Amino acid sequence: MRQVQGQSHYRGPVGQGFPRPRRPAHGPFQIAVEGWMLSNNGSQQVSSSPDAFSRRRKRHTPPKLVLAELMLLCLLGVFIHATDILGDHAFANIATLLLSVIVVATITVWFLFFSGYGWRSRLLVLAGVVAAVSLFAVLFRIERLSGELVPFFAYRFSLKADQRLQPPLAGALAGADMASVDLRTTTEFDFPQFLGPRRSASVEHVRLARNWTDRPPELVWRHEIGAGWSGFSVVNGHAVTMEQRGDWEMVTCYSLKTGQIEWANSTAARYEKLEAGTGPRSTPTINEGMVYAIGALGHLVCLDGSNGKCLWEKDLLKEFGITPKDEAAGVPWGRAASPLVVGDRVIVPVGGRKGGGFVSLAAYDKRQGTLLWKGGDRQISYSSPATATLAGIEQILSVNEDTLSGHDVNTGRLLWEHPWKGHTNADPNVSQVVPIPPNLVFISKGYGQGAMLLRLGPGTGDDLTAEVVWKNSKVLKTKFTNVAICGNYVYGLSDGILECVDLTDGLSKWKQGRYGHGQILLVNDLLLVLSEKGEILLVEAAPDRPNNVLGRFQAIDGLTWNNFALSGPYLLVRNADEAACYKLPLEEQP
Repeated sequence: MRQVQGQSHYRGPVGQGFPRPRRPAHGPFQIAVEGWMLSNNGSQQVSSSPDAFSRRRKRHTPPKLVLAELMLLCLLGVFIHATDILGDHAFANIATLLLSVIVVATITVWFLFFSGYGWRSRLLVLAGVVAAVSLFAVLFRIERLSGELVPFFAYRFSLKADQRLQPPLAGALAGADMASVDLRTTTEFDFPQFLGPRRSASVEHVRLARNWTDRPPELVWRHEIGAGWSGFSVVNGHAVTMEQRGDWEMVTCYSLKTGQIEWANSTAARYEKLEAGTGPRSTPTINEGMVYAIGALGHLVCLDGSNGKCLWEKDLLKEFGITPKDEAAGVPWGRAASPLVVGDRVIVPVGGRKGGGFVSLAAYDKRQGTLLWKGGDRQISYSSPATATLAGIEQILSVNEDTLSGHDVNTGRLLWEHPWKGHTNADPNVSQVVPIPPNLVFISKGYGQGAMLLRLGPGTGDDLTAEVVWKNSKVLKTKFTNVAICGNYVYGLSDGILECVDLTDGLSKWKQGRYGHGQILLVNDLLLVLSEKGEILLVEAAPDRPNNVLGRFQAIDGLTWNNFALSGPYLLVRNADEAACYKLPLEEQP
């Protein structure tokens, strides 16, 4: 090699010097030398200052102001979730979604209109994103939303699970032994209505073993079931629930020990709403061999428990002049109240037309279906009526749209009323009112409202007064679930987290274990927790041992909001897709 007049040469095979070829790999050859751009197409002067090169690089990254905005939005999202400042995880998820939309919009505007990328690149990226989103929207649908508004997707052109199930009509039940369905005979282990014998989310005649390692729960049966959020009621070895199969809303009876369907009663009705799910959501009540059930659209039936034959029925909307439009606006997530039987009366919430007056409760003769009385003038909630003797008076307790109230059992007359904020079409009241004799009433709610304890006392004449003992918006935010009281402590899923609260002052003792918006059941001094994902946990009900889990197993799969039932050692669980029965180990066999 040698240098000749500033050029690099190499010696060829015969010793002659030839210029070294310098062909660029792509396009014209260019090199910057002392502020000049040299190329085989000529030369031009360029700036070689660091600021100029920095500006050229920054065209492909957002400016500092945009990056600061994005960082602030991300930190705000973390703060919302970490502090629970909105009081509800669903609200936090909505806020996070809105923040995410702002972040994406900010990046999109910068990329399309202010970045240094070529217009061809910008349009190709935009077209690709739009095509991907459009394709996903064409192929998939939102099947349902979780309790915290997290979406579950399904293939758009597939049938829903309940639409794939055929209604069990008379021909399909020919093999069932109708004569064996005896709902008149009762046992001490019956679970005859919503939340158990006393509607208290507790069972007293069963003692569960604490060790599930040596003796784990045994699967008895498990199979598909129609859609809906109803629970099971169990009497004498027969389990009754409600479900949706295609266009039929059904009350169905299953054998507790085999899972075989024994009878079914069908009504042509279908409730379906994205954020609420499909199908009925109340739990049937079994009383003296009869079954009482309310559909999501207000169809009340009384059935013969031996064969499912309808004895009488009422369309609450027609009977009280409620139009479908008023119902959809006032009670958009479907009627969820379970019928209450007191003596010879079956009591149900009614509601009404906006501007046309409301009826809080109505009582029917349980055998004939004759209307006996109407009580209260409030719009209904998604809670169920309960009965108790408080302050020396037997009464019906009702959770209404925006109040709590007590009513005379025989006439429905209003005895007392107290404000309890809510809107049935926005931040609804769902959780049960819990009577605590001799004169206390406990109530809880999600949507950031918390819990409250009232004391009832004598008022004017036969009326009663309701005085607030304590109110705490930070505890027991039970959104779709209910509480159980053990001794002087209240247990519940507070916005999806198991919490123990002192009943005397309303202060939290502990809050641990994120189980979602599932359900709980107190069995003496143990809690059965059914998580929103279908897992069963055995937790000690102890104020000094936070979330002490003694055992757990996956019972069913999928989104699970349904209440569950315990009859002796048999645990019945279900959701909108499947049902199962497990035999739990007991300390003493019944």
